Amino acid sequence: MCDYARVTEFDADVFVVGGGPAGSAAATMLARKGWRVRLYERDRFPREHVGESLLPASMPVLAEIGALPAVEAAGFLPKYGATMVWGREPDPWSWSFRESSPQYPHAFQVVRARFDEILLRNAAAQGVDVREGCRVLAADAGPSGATLGVEDGEGREHTARARFVVDASGQAGLIGRARDLREPDPFFRNLAVYGYYQGGSRLPEPDANNILIESIEDGWLWAIPLHTGLVSTGVVVDSAVGRKRIGQLGAEAFFRERVAGGPHTAALLEDATLVDGPTVVRDWSYSSRELAGEGFVLAGDAACFVDPLFSSGVHLALSSGVLAAAYVTSALNDPELGHAAAAVYSEQYRQQYEHFRELARLFYASNRTVDSYFWEARRITGADESTPARLAFIRAVAGQPPAGYERAVLAHGETPRTFAEAVGAIEGRREQRAAAFDERFSEAVPRLLAAAPVLTADARLQRKPVVGEGEFVWGQVITTPERPEGAPVSDLVALVIARIDGSRTVGDLFDQLGEGIAADTLERLRPTLAQALRLLHVEGVIERFDEASPS
Repeated sequence: MCDYARVTEFDADVFVVGGGPAGSAAATMLARKGWRVRLYERDRFPREHVGESLLPASMPVLAEIGALPAVEAAGFLPKYGATMVWGREPDPWSWSFRESSPQYPHAFQVVRARFDEILLRNAAAQGVDVREGCRVLAADAGPSGATLGVEDGEGREHTARARFVVDASGQAGLIGRARDLREPDPFFRNLAVYGYYQGGSRLPEPDANNILIESIEDGWLWAIPLHTGLVSTGVVVDSAVGRKRIGQLGAEAFFRERVAGGPHTAALLEDATLVDGPTVVRDWSYSSRELAGEGFVLAGDAACFVDPLFSSGVHLALSSGVLAAAYVTSALNDPELGHAAAAVYSEQYRQQYEHFRELARLFYASNRTVDSYFWEARRITGADESTPARLAFIRAVAGQPPAGYERAVLAHGETPRTFAEAVGAIEGRREQRAAAFDERFSEAVPRLLAAAPVLTADARLQRKPVVGEGEFVWGQVITTPERPEGAPVSDLVALVIARIDGSRTVGDLFDQLGEGIAADTLERLRPTLAQALRLLHVEGVIERFDEASPS
């Protein structure tokens, strides 16, 4: 085995373990900042991987890391939305990305072998030292740096050291498993079996390139058309039931039986041939207690994995890779900032993860097309709407137009009554606050207050790390008990907010800014500042009073 004795010289500034979307994105962004980055990948690309369906939210991330042109040129099928057999009606229904994402009205159905290779080669082209066929056997990280035990393609073992390590090792979870950080999700106790069919038919236009998701008696099916003529097909079932049935039938017979149980999926595959698989994935949804610490950060599936119902895996990997790189850069440049940024990285990654988790939980609970043990066990009863994750999701859904895809998919099912009431209450409060503004707004006296009547702590302006150009920087955020992660505000808006004391009108606040700002500049800024205060009022951060001395 490798000699893990301390090595005094660093072989790189940053090690990245894993060459999937999270690792490639993190390595690319770190190399751009001038760091010496070495990426270790166990396989040699191209290599097969499941998870072909992308989301429009990933398109700007691909653009940021410089890979979007190559992805667009690869010939992948554009994905304009999804078709589902789910909810209250047994017939298929579709939703479209253009309804909620006009800038990026489509994503792609990618062949992961090619897609992941594009990202890895993009990282190499931007200066990353990519080492394929190298298996990381062990990792240790702390204030003095990170040490890896590595086995190269010839079976030789050696020790390597860097100042920092990004664990993007996927579900293998190198650091998370070694430190026992992983916690299984009690709600998503599922397993998946997937394979690839050649041939078959497509959904009718305009949905021909959509992913098809179909609920069946004991789970659900996916069918993703690929530009190669293959169809990625999978079934998600209860873990315990699936293991028992696979033990009785074998994986292939179980897989074929479940595919045949979905009439719409089976119809698409009627003339198709199973050419690859099936493969059983038993390790399912989980999160990690710690996502970032001294000398390390977890990204992508190494940190968290949520049920694939809404194709969130690649997006979480890409976005967490970019965010992890910003954290590492900040930690290496400024330990004080890095310590604070570790908490913000965790907050922001968990916020994205929990958004998809809550959407999946609610969507599972809303299905009424099938009445069975599987679906009854996944009903949400007595859900606590006051948890931070649920509140964040409710706010996001309440902020969407009815055509927003979360609103669209939840509308087709029967969501818990308390959830619908919570969304309606937030929307009602926002409408009331928006309607409260009139031409006398400049005479109103604003005050920072709690976001909900039952809470006592006031909103606060805090100095906190915010994401800048590829790194965290110190900035100003408004936090409330309902939004502890805070909402970043510009320095000028922060200057106005800092002067809110419950006694000065908005007009007074603006006039006082004129002491240090040219009159013509202040005049141009007034509409922007007013709009910022209006938005904070609508969100419940700032209350408006028409009396000079509010009680």
